[in-house]
Amino acid sequence: MNQYDVAIIGSGPGGYVAAIRCAQLGMKTAIIEKYPTLGGTCLNVGCIPSKALLDSSHHYEDAIKHFEEHGIDIPGEIKVNLEQMIARKQGVVDQTTKGIEFLMNKNKIDVYHGVGSFKDATHVNITKEDGVETIEAKNSIIATGSKPSSLPFIKIDKERVITSTEALKLKEIPKHMIVIGGGVIGLELGQVYKRLGADVTVVEFMDRIIPGMDGALSKELTKVMKKQKVKFNLSHKVKSVERKGDEVIVKADDKKGKEVTLTGDYCLVSVGRKPYTDGLNVEAAGVQLDDRGRVAVNEHLQTNVSNIYAIGDVVKGAMLAHKAEEEGTMVAEILAGQKPHIDYNLIPGVVYTWPEVAAVGKTEEQLKEEGVDYKVGQFPMRALGRARASMDIDGFVKILADKNTDEVLGVHMIGARCADLIAEGVTAMEFRASAEDISRMSHAHPTFAEAVKEAALAATDDRALHV
Repeated sequence: MNQYDVAIIGSGPGGYVAAIRCAQLGMKTAIIEKYPTLGGTCLNVGCIPSKALLDSSHHYEDAIKHFEEHGIDIPGEIKVNLEQMIARKQGVVDQTTKGIEFLMNKNKIDVYHGVGSFKDATHVNITKEDGVETIEAKNSIIATGSKPSSLPFIKIDKERVITSTEALKLKEIPKHMIVIGGGVIGLELGQVYKRLGADVTVVEFMDRIIPGMDGALSKELTKVMKKQKVKFNLSHKVKSVERKGDEVIVKADDKKGKEVTLTGDYCLVSVGRKPYTDGLNVEAAGVQLDDRGRVAVNEHLQTNVSNIYAIGDVVKGAMLAHKAEEEGTMVAEILAGQKPHIDYNLIPGVVYTWPEVAAVGKTEEQLKEEGVDYKVGQFPMRALGRARASMDIDGFVKILADKNTDEVLGVHMIGARCADLIAEGVTAMEFRASAEDISRMSHAHPTFAEAVKEAALAATDDRALHV
């Protein structure tokens, strides 16, 4: 029987990063993955493939809508080759997952393919096609991630009524895609197919899209996506989804209780994700789950069984790849006797629509609820020379700072490249910067990042320069 210092069940961003860090710290490490490829949801059917399709569809939209204005004339009709677009996406996925294999080999991590389940607190069974192998591990890390949620009355047939997994490999462009859920996944994939020519209707239970983010971001993204001809049915409670041949009929009640019927050829169900613990046999190890099916952990990500930890989507907190990575690193360092920490308030959230939406820290709604005395600085992207030069003028940067100390409490932005720009906000807040600190930093001109400086100036003393 092979023996390890640590065994990690699941090879997503949390699991594989934990494995690398454990190996770097001198531990003999094994990683167990039930699928043929490493990388989990993020690399195979989540973050990476969706960004590949977002990028391809963005190129197509630019070609048909903006090239002529840029002085680029393309003779003949510009057409979508969906098969090639999906093939390119898969190529990106394959290259990325092979990169994880390389990192496992480089760090001398043993990889097992099969379903990992606990035999007891120190032994893990790996069920493969040719039988069961058991390994012994002093410590284990559960990193089994999450899977798409649904509603109890919806039957996902994976053909017309689909999840994000199927939306990444459609064989045709939908005529009318009905998206149930106005969160990150629904908006991103809805925008992909809208750009390619589909009609898209988003049905959202709450009174706004991206409800977990600052209200100003939600309002601006709604405005921009309406301009892009995406339709929104907000404050609508879906009550039935029925497939009839190649049609899907969605019925929902609006906020006044009136029934609304929508008919499309595809329905994307994107109502969130739920932790995945199927087949883990946590009972055999004595590990407890909480009332939402997540693995229960303390502030050190340790379960009630002292040598078993859990990270990522399978525990409490935001279901984000980078949050899982931080947790994987933290557990590895705890096992090595170090004292790492994570500030969950400083884990950014991003929506990869165009314009991109990104945020870190407290929203304005949260500060009001907590009774914090704050001030706001906001700057529009359209006031930037760089934004006008690239025709990306939608959006703004908004900085929330303590009214008394000027410490930055939250950074919220929507616009071109905000997924990258938010790192400036995270860095500033990690060092507990004031709005004035940011306003006095030199920002290269012309860049989108200048909007961060201008928003900080607006928050410091209402003295933005270019509005």
